[in-house]
Parts: sequence; structure tokens; C-alpha cells
Amino acid sequence: MGALQVMLLRLVLLAASAATTAVTVTAAPPPSEVAVGALFTYDSTIGRAARLAIELAVDDVNADRTVLAGTRLNLLAQDTNCSGFLGAVEALQLMERNVVAVIGPQSSGIGHVISHVVNELHVPLLSFAATDPTLSASEYPYFIRTTISDYFQMNAVASIVDYYQWKEVTAIFVDDDYGRGGVSALGDALAAKRARISYKAAIPPNSNTDVINDVLFKANMMESRVMVVHVNPDTGTRIFSVANKLQMMATGYVWIVTDWLAAVLDSSTSRDRKEMSHIQGLIVLRQHTPESVAKNKFISKWNNAARNRSITSGLNSYGFYAYDSVWAIARGVDQFLNNGQQINFSTDPVLHDTNGSSLHLSTLKIFDGGEQMLQQLLLTNFTGLTGRVQFNSDRNLVHPAYDILNIGGSGSRLIGYWSNYSGLSVAAPEILYQKPPDTSSIAQRLHNVVWPGDSTTTPKGWVFPNNGQPLRVGVPIKPSFKELVAAGKGPDNVTGYCIDIFNAAIRLLPYPVPCQFIAIGDGRKNPNYDDIISMVAANSLDAAVGDFAIVRNRTKIAEFTQPYIESGLVIVAPVKQATSSAWAFLKPFTLEMWCVTGALFIFVGIVVWILEHRSNEEFRGSPRRQLITIFCVLSLCEGKHLDGKLTAGQNTVSALGRFVLIIWLFVVLIINSSYTASLTSILTVQQLATGITGIDSLISSGLPIGYQAGKFTRNYLIEELNIPESRLVPLNTIQEYADALKRGPKDGGVVAIVDEMPYVEIFLSYHCNFRIVGQEFTKEGWGFAFKRDFPLAADLSTAILQLSESGQLQRIHDEWFTRPSCSSDDSEVGATRLGLGSFWGLFLVCALICLLALLVFFIRICWQYNKYSNSEAAGEPSAAAAAAAAVDAAAAAADAVERQRRPSRLGSFKDIIQFVDKKEEEIKKTMKRRVSEKDNNQAAGSSEAHSVASA
Repeated sequence: MGALQVMLLRLVLLAASAATTAVTVTAAPPPSEVAVGALFTYDSTIGRAARLAIELAVDDVNADRTVLAGTRLNLLAQDTNCSGFLGAVEALQLMERNVVAVIGPQSSGIGHVISHVVNELHVPLLSFAATDPTLSASEYPYFIRTTISDYFQMNAVASIVDYYQWKEVTAIFVDDDYGRGGVSALGDALAAKRARISYKAAIPPNSNTDVINDVLFKANMMESRVMVVHVNPDTGTRIFSVANKLQMMATGYVWIVTDWLAAVLDSSTSRDRKEMSHIQGLIVLRQHTPESVAKNKFISKWNNAARNRSITSGLNSYGFYAYDSVWAIARGVDQFLNNGQQINFSTDPVLHDTNGSSLHLSTLKIFDGGEQMLQQLLLTNFTGLTGRVQFNSDRNLVHPAYDILNIGGSGSRLIGYWSNYSGLSVAAPEILYQKPPDTSSIAQRLHNVVWPGDSTTTPKGWVFPNNGQPLRVGVPIKPSFKELVAAGKGPDNVTGYCIDIFNAAIRLLPYPVPCQFIAIGDGRKNPNYDDIISMVAANSLDAAVGDFAIVRNRTKIAEFTQPYIESGLVIVAPVKQATSSAWAFLKPFTLEMWCVTGALFIFVGIVVWILEHRSNEEFRGSPRRQLITIFCVLSLCEGKHLDGKLTAGQNTVSALGRFVLIIWLFVVLIINSSYTASLTSILTVQQLATGITGIDSLISSGLPIGYQAGKFTRNYLIEELNIPESRLVPLNTIQEYADALKRGPKDGGVVAIVDEMPYVEIFLSYHCNFRIVGQEFTKEGWGFAFKRDFPLAADLSTAILQLSESGQLQRIHDEWFTRPSCSSDDSEVGATRLGLGSFWGLFLVCALICLLALLVFFIRICWQYNKYSNSEAAGEPSAAAAAAAAVDAAAAAADAVERQRRPSRLGSFKDIIQFVDKKEEEIKKTMKRRVSEKDNNQAAGSSEAHSVASA
């Protein structure tokens, strides 16, 4: 309990009259009657409907024999008069009468105070109208809310705000527990929808018209035009008459009113046309009570009773909840008694009379069965006038739902529903309860609304603050790159590509936006762009317009529009023109490359000669002739023999020779193409003067790097690429760019400059002896910056997309970037000589294939030589036999044969060389002849042997 509430309760205890003596109810079960208390303000919009509803409910309970048979409810009502102090006094007086439960109060403020009393005395408190979400069961265990908590009502409001895509609202509320609790819940609900309360307009309780006028006047100064009104029903209607005088009920405004206004309208039997004219176009919430036969009967009964009692006000939804509250108590007491519980009260040892005190605190008794009664009430489950009456674990009704009304003419029309089960819908919640829940954005739907000013167009929900101040737009002023942003003589005379884009987008907005351009910077040095964005975040500026890159650290503190131009970091380096010379044709290849190519040429030539020499007549003859043939074959040209006949370079005979030559043709094709391309590049393009070819070589060079002062490039190079700050050189103007690049790192300049593409394009349009090196290594865009959640950012993004789709964005670009720029194609920069590293794989494959061909060739040679030797040895026995016959010396003939066989099989190196040098055709003829001679000798030997045998 707060200090104020403690003091209030002490005053109540001192002022309470305690004249009655202690009574303990010990009636034998079942008791003839049970006392039930009621606390509410009789003369109020809610109280007038609830009082009659409660009395009718008590009569119905006492007339129903199925509930509390033999026991009647005795209603003890007290008037709180909308006062927390009097409400506490009435509550204490009610507790003296030994009530088992209390219905009410209708005020959340009084509910906070009385809840402490019932907690101490263990008496359940059922409120049909206290909707403050802070009246929680954890703090007030004996408090039960039989109506819908404002927690759900504010979620319904947030769903409506999100449905129409508004991002900011102004909360107008009564400054008490009820109002503050509701607005707190609204803020949480909006945050879940990525919206917020931009201004809180608190109205003190019981304020007069002048105070309300001051509060609304301040609210009207704010940019939000979505007003959420959460006040008391008895004084809230004055807000709209004041708002109408302030012209806040005109076109462009949105008014969302909580259920208090629905209670007022339902209670008004005759509506004043003047008062209705003040609330045209409002969206109003009302607790949803499903249609039923019991509800219609009760309405008829209530209206008849009201006429009989001359009650001029009508019935509202709070009357239904009051009626169901009585039935909830009746069912709870009935179950309590059926369980054999006794209704007994005992003295509270904490409450005792002090010496000399006129208070009789001992008259306040504790309900002994209060805990059991509370549990029975929490188990309530029946269908009443308001639908299903059942509590969840948080002691809230299980099916909270609201009707959404649109005020128009002399009444209102239903445009949809909201329920905690399925969100916004045009179908009744009780129908949706029978289907699976669907809270997706597609399923959310409302009927069309007629807004204030009799407009059917959904309002934007915000305008510029009505305080005479235009939009403060910060513009960076730099000494160079005037094509982008430049300042004139006057404070608002700013020009440039970025300014034209901004102005063109502003003109597409459906509402006027007055702007005041504020120059940031002295024009001699670049201002710090991060500082300008921080000024926007700190509300020193409303917006920042210019060449602002959308980068991560800036989006954390500001909101950017859609990018209007693409940008990215690139490297600019100096180049030198290529110089021609008499030996330029040698430049495409390095010396190593030339040497290896020549060596491979000779090697392949030798291989082809070896493979073709034995079988191809063109590879025989004089050495000069054979060299010419090899050269012609490998150079793919035609040559002439000494006899004058043309020979084609592809005229190879052996399969191995042709295979090697095909591989060589492939190698020559690649080398030739590479040589041609490299020579063309060397003779036509520019050469890098620094050796920097991209971001990796720039980082590893260790040389100074230039960047544009004030831009995000410095932080990126340091934080993302880990380049030491000592290597970075800030530059401000185009001339400083050129001078630093021309001097180079040796003379105090830089090896290269890292900057965004639009700046580089402008720079290269002035200086053609520099080029972009490598590719863009980041991707960003330029946008306009606003403070977080500023609605203009989203509207300008839409306008920029319109400019892009219509082609106007490109036309503005072409108007400002008219200077003819130098070619910045990096394919024309930095032609390099080709080295062995690019071809060693190709050369290796070619060499391995040549070696493989030689291996196959020599294996074949060895096989032929062995076969040739065997054929030669096979022809020797015939001569040996003749010598043996002539000399008749078998031993001598055998020695001679052995001496001739050994050198024929083993041979000498000279014999092998001679064998290889012989034509393959001659070898084959010799081997064929020897085979034939062998056959003849064998035939002759057989004839001689036959003659000898015959002799």
C-alpha cells in the first residue's frame, strides 16, 4: 500500500462509526438469508444502470429455487459518491454487517483502497467496473474482476492502430489510478506492435473546461493526430466539445475512445444533436456481449423497471456485468453451503480498541470461510448475459472481446470486433471461437470507417507540429564535391543533387512540409557526418539531408529513408600511360616464360623426330632437311624439301607422333591467344603506377591511404579492415586528392584513396590520370536521416520509390553529373606480363605426354630389336650345318655358332643406334626375308636327312 493510501485508511478507521456490538453468525445450516454488500456510486452513468441490474439479479436469484434453496440473498448497498475516502468509510460500515461478499466498486481508485480492507477481513470483492490492470490478484488476493480488464482493451486499441499502420498516438487520460493504469497498458501494447505513445496528455480529476482546454491545446501542438481518450464517463464528454472548439474534430484527426463513451451513449435515452455533432467520426470500443434470449428478456425487464421507477438513463454493458456478478456470488454461496461449510465470523486479533479511542474496531469481523468462498467463486463457470463467465489462472474472464463502433449521424454503427482469441474481425467472436485461432495480418479486417470531417480516406495519423516551426533540416557544407550539396548566399539557398532529390520527394507528399535548411560546416573543411546524425538523434535537428551513407552504427540512432543512390567503397590509384618500344613484342612473357617455352619447343621437336624418324620419309635425309621438317611441323607452317615439294606441317605418320602433335597444337593455341591478348593490353592500356591491384594488396602494402575527411570510411578502414590509423591521411577537396596521389607515398602523399563511388566518379571527371582499382568491396546507399520512428521517413521512402519508377530520379542524376568522365573500367588498368606461374600446369601436361610417348616408343623398339635379333640367330644354323658337313668337325661348328649368337642377342650400343636409325620398313622386310630363309633351310635339311636315311 502506498503512503497516501495508508494515511487514507487510517483516517477512515478513525472516522468509522462502530456502535454495533460484535455478532457471530452461527445460524444453523442452511441460513435463512445471506448478506451480500454492494459498493458503487448511485448517481453515475455506470451506477444508475448497475443499481437496477443488481436489484433485479437479487430478485431473480431469490425467485429461483434451484439456487440457494431455502436461503435468500440480502442486498446491502452503499453509495461511494465517487470518493475514495467515503468509499472506504462505506466499506468499513458494510463489513460491520457481516457480508460474505461485496459487489463493486465501479471506480478503480476506490478499488485499490477497499481491496486492503477485504484482504484483511477475508471477504471476496467482485468488481463489475474497476478495469485498472494494476488491480492484480498477486497484490489483492480477494479482488475478483467480473468485467474485462483494460489490459485487453488497450490491446484492442493497439490492434486498431496497427491495422491502419499508424506509429504514434497521443494518449488523453484522467490522471488517476484508472487512467494511469490504462495508459501504461496501452504503451506496452503499442510497443508490441512497433508503435508508441508520443505524448501523454493527463487531465486532473474533476477538471473544469479551462483545464481541459489547456491540455488539449498542448496535445494539438504535437505531430500525432491519433488521439486515444481514456477518461471517466461522467466528465469525459466535455473533452469533445473543447476539442471541437480547437478544431481538433476536423479532417485528418483520429479519435479512438475506450468503452466509457459507449456506456455514455447507451445510457442516453435522448441524444442532443449538438453533442452528437462533436463526436462524429469517432471509433469507440464497447464490451462485447453476445446476443441471447436471456439478454433480450433482461433488457425488457430492466426497461420496464426503469420506467416504473422514473429512471431516465438507459442500460449499458456494465449493467450486464453487474447482473452476472450477483449470479456468480449466488452460485458460489450455494456451492459453499452444499459443501457443508458454515458462515461464521470471528474477531480479528489485529483489530482491537485502543485505550481512550472512540473507535470500535472489534466490530470488524473476519469471515472464517472467506478462503473457501474465494475458491468457490474462482471456480465459477456458467453462461450469463455477458457470455461465458469463467476465470483463467490470472483471474481474468476467459473470452475478453469488444465491439468496435463508428459514430456517425445520430448513432453508431458496428464496424468489427476484437477478441483476444482472433484479433480484429468482422465476424462475431462467438463464431470464431468454434474455429482455430487466426491472428495473422491477412485475417485482420474491419469495415470502412467515416472519419472526422466526414472523410472516408484513412488519415495519415500525423502532421508537423502545429507550433509554427518548420522542419529543421541539417545540410553538410564541404569545400568540394559541389555537385552533391552546395550552400548559396542565403540560409535556405542550398543546391545540389541530394537537395533536388529531397525537394522532389517532398513535393510528392500529400501534405505540405515546410523546411528550414541549416548549413553544417564552414565550407573549408568537411564536417563530421556522424556528429550530424547524432544531432538528429538528440533532436537538435529534425532531419539530415545530403550524401549520408546508410551504415550500421547510424541506423542504431536514426531512421533512414529508402536509398536514392547506390554507393560503395572503391580504390583509386594513379596510372601511367604505356610507352612503345622496338622490343615491345617481348613484353607479354617474362624471361622465364620465354626460356621455358623455347625449351619445350625443342623438347617436343626432339620427341616428334624420334617418333617419326623410323617411319616417316620426311624426317630422314640430311640434318639440315630434318631440322627444317621439325621446325615446320612444330610451327604449323608449310615447308619445302630440297627437291622443291611442299610438305604440310601436320604430315605425321606414327600414331604416337600424331598424339604428341595434337597436344602441342593445344599448347600453341593457348600460348598464342595469351600472347596476343597480353601484347594488345600492353600496347593499348594504362599501367598501374603503384602496384596496388585491390583491397588485399592495399592492406598488405603498409603504405599511406587517403580517405575523405568526415565520412564513415575512416571508421570502416580501422574497425573492419584493421588498418592502423597512422596509415590514414584525411583529405577534403578534389585537388587534395589529386596532389596526394601525384606525390605518392615517398613524397608525403598516398599510395591510393578509398572513397565512395559517387565521389570517385566526380573526381575522375576532373582527373583522367587516375583509375579505379579492383571492384567495390562494400555495398551501401545514400539516404535521408530522421529521428527514430519519425513518420516522415516512411512517407519519403515511398516518394523516392515513385521518383525511381517514373524515371525522375535518373533525370535528376543526369542533370548534375554532366561532366564527361574518364573511362574507369578496371579492365583497362594494370596490364601485367605473363609468367610461368600461369602456364606451368599446361607445360607439365605436355611434357608428361611426350615422355609417355617416348616410353611407349622405346618399349616397342626393344620388342622389335629382340625379335630382330632372334630372327638373325635363327638363320645361322644352316651355315653351321654346311660347315660341319664340309669340315666334319661338330665341335668347331658349335663354337662358331655360339660366337655368332652372343653378339646378335646382346648387341652393342652402336648396333642399337644403327637399328633405331634404320627404316622401320627395311626392318620388317629383313625380318620377313629371314623367316622365309629359315623355312627353306628347314625344308632342305629334311630332304637331306631323308636321302641319308635312304642311303
